[in-house]
Amino acid sequence: MNRQDLKTIAESAKAEHNQFKHKVCVCCGAGCLSSGSEAVLKKLQDEVKARGLDKEIRVVPSGCMGPCNQGPLVKVMPEYAIYQKVNCENIAAVVQSQLVEKRPIEDLLLFADSRPKPYVNAQEDPFFKKQLKVVLKDCGSINPEIIEDYIVRDGYKALDKVLFQMSPEEVIAEIKHSRLRGRGGAGFPTGIKWETVYKYVADQKYVICNGDEGDPGAFMDRSVLEGNPHRVLEGMAIAGYAVGANKGYAYIRGEYPLAIKRFEAAIKSAKKLGLLGANILGSTFSFDIEIRIGAGAFVCGEETALIASIEGKRGTPRPRPPFPAESGLWGKPTLINNVETLASIAPIINKGGEWYSEIGTPKSAGTKVFALAGKINYSGLIEVPMGMSLREIVYDIGGGVPGGKEFKSAQTGGPSGGCIPKEHLDVKMDYENLVSLGSIMGSGGLIIMDDSSDMVDVARFFMEFCMDESCGKCVPCRVGTKMMYDLLTKICNRQGTRHDLDRLEELAVYVKEASLCGLGMSAPNPLLSTLRYYKNEYLAHIERNTTLEGVSHG
Repeated sequence: MNRQDLKTIAESAKAEHNQFKHKVCVCCGAGCLSSGSEAVLKKLQDEVKARGLDKEIRVVPSGCMGPCNQGPLVKVMPEYAIYQKVNCENIAAVVQSQLVEKRPIEDLLLFADSRPKPYVNAQEDPFFKKQLKVVLKDCGSINPEIIEDYIVRDGYKALDKVLFQMSPEEVIAEIKHSRLRGRGGAGFPTGIKWETVYKYVADQKYVICNGDEGDPGAFMDRSVLEGNPHRVLEGMAIAGYAVGANKGYAYIRGEYPLAIKRFEAAIKSAKKLGLLGANILGSTFSFDIEIRIGAGAFVCGEETALIASIEGKRGTPRPRPPFPAESGLWGKPTLINNVETLASIAPIINKGGEWYSEIGTPKSAGTKVFALAGKINYSGLIEVPMGMSLREIVYDIGGGVPGGKEFKSAQTGGPSGGCIPKEHLDVKMDYENLVSLGSIMGSGGLIIMDDSSDMVDVARFFMEFCMDESCGKCVPCRVGTKMMYDLLTKICNRQGTRHDLDRLEELAVYVKEASLCGLGMSAPNPLLSTLRYYKNEYLAHIERNTTLEGVSHG
């Protein structure tokens, strides 16, 4: 397929879509599927066909729409009416009222059970109105298994642009100008990473998509892979062109079967149309992608451990340098970006680095996808400009804390992150501000806790996770996380002493400074942040032993 063929497909698909008066998307992301959305999709398709409306109404499965705890979700376009908790019994009413009579069913509209008056156009609801979707722009609005649905929305336009209008140096310059930082957790400037791999001369280079999302409560990458896999494929191909690689690997968690299925289907359809493989779009550039499935080891989210796993070895990290950019997969220069980073590439190429750099804050440009979970009224997948305050996310988008309880803390960055207390609710969510509070952005997990949460137990939960997931290669992590977990358990059981508290703080510093990889280096973060902001809770747990401790040291 050449450039003209891509344009023809886009025009043909657009003409076909324009024949329909309505497009109805049924969320078939993992969350809604678990609530029965597959049956809702089938029932809706049957109902539309039975009424002879299938020439006017196009019913498609889509990826995640965002408000995950309200599923199954059904979105009617162009009105942008979203119906929540839809079941097979009310499909006929939705079709008759919304699609035939043009009269929304207010009792079924999104958040109808909690808003004084639900919004007919869901875009006006604060949940969506405060968001800015770049990565998630098409998730929930296209059929992820039909490549034409992506192409008609400027899919692969960016790849066409770089292949025929830009040199690799110009692509890298555009990414650098955008100020995009890696969304996997560390926040390293993406353009500089690309430039580093580009500068190394080798007979073979690789691009790896890190889809080994393992933080508790995180589902950002999964939702992108399920809802718009072609965006990630396009980002990988552009990255390959920029750094001089002709081979890519997508490393995806084995616990994400739907993401794997849809990504495989995307690869096949892209190859069929000549958007992957040899001489893409008639150019001299060739690029192919294979999937590698992870076995659930959290440590494989670390770059060198991930590389070892792809090579068929045990997934354990190695000392750096050399960094993967110099010596990565099979000793060759390798570029590794996570799913969200790669899904940001096509919009930057299409709209320009300047456009992207103007979103967010001076040091943290663009948008960030968060998995909003925990003690929050409206949990789900959100995307906001960098620099939005935590208060806006919790209360405007998330609808506040349920049950009349008070906000107590927000845990960001998963097991590598920390807890942000109530007094910092107005913190602007960007890389620098979170680090200054003892937390990190991480990949985007955002767990809200209310005033019933025991912060010592929260620290123990994350420490247990890190202890279990430690690969065991280095002593500080293998032994240190176990010792900290045992001390936290002792304190939780009200058997701890002030001496145990001192040992905890001392151990945390040792583990942080001496561990081999990011897992061990960041494992003490939840402990240190809870000690920083909630030390009174630790002291309350050990208070009953204070007198006995004093006697024993007589």
